[in-house]
Amino acid sequence: MRWIFLSGGLVAVGLMLAAVSARFATAANLPVGSLGVTPAAQGVYGTIKGRLVWGGSDVPPARALIEKGRAQKDPEICARAAAIPNRELVVDPQTKGVAYGFAYLVKPKGSNPGAVKELLARSPKAELDQKNCEFLPYVLAIHQDQTLVIKSSDPVNHNVRYAAFANSPFNQIMAPKGAIEVKLVAERRPIVVACDIHSWMKAYIMVFEHSFFAVTGADGAFEIKGVPAGEQNLVLWQERVGYVGFTDPAKKAQGMAVTIRAGEVTDVGSVAIDPSRVK
Repeated sequence: MRWIFLSGGLVAVGLMLAAVSARFATAANLPVGSLGVTPAAQGVYGTIKGRLVWGGSDVPPARALIEKGRAQKDPEICARAAAIPNRELVVDPQTKGVAYGFAYLVKPKGSNPGAVKELLARSPKAELDQKNCEFLPYVLAIHQDQTLVIKSSDPVNHNVRYAAFANSPFNQIMAPKGAIEVKLVAERRPIVVACDIHSWMKAYIMVFEHSFFAVTGADGAFEIKGVPAGEQNLVLWQERVGYVGFTDPAKKAQGMAVTIRAGEVTDVGSVAIDPSRVK
């Protein structure tokens, strides 16, 4: 592995084996709730949309992770001006929509090279910032041919640590105002990113080898465009409950079966989180 200094931080450039090294590359800040890619041919592709919602009558209240002025580490920066919110389960009280969920196809039947090309052209890099002692965005979905830039907007030291299945473990100090460029390959599960200096900090990243993914917005809505027509499996995942809306309880990771029609929008409706499953 070779390290390069960039903007006061270390850049990890993994020298990968030939079998997986053919263009990892560049990360995208996708609009929350939508893939944001225009299908190359409406006659071949369709769209999936829906909402991840809270299934209970009482909406969980918003909570602070660190109260204003109560940070035990670097209080002159962390939570100095405002509390750091707990984003593990964020439910909109008006719509009952659940934010920060992943929506994606598992083992998609077919591909859309045009959508991938457009995604990479528009957003060759995606950023994960450390700001006010939070990782922002809290949940990030990227394509493996994008480059992930992990940076710090804070004037204090941070740490970046994660472990995964297909990617090598990573654990490095982030200098104030520093930046790290990371190249990742697709993973079947979300990657948890942490800062060991500020123990409350974390984020989730999912890396895909296709373009059929989204993150749920504040109202729980998601939309995935450019999906090949036919039978597909849609997966919804949320931090506190794991998989949601699966067809077979014995195969939760396979999600729900969805039929996509060319040139049409398939609305799976509201997919509810059972409060009894919240961990």
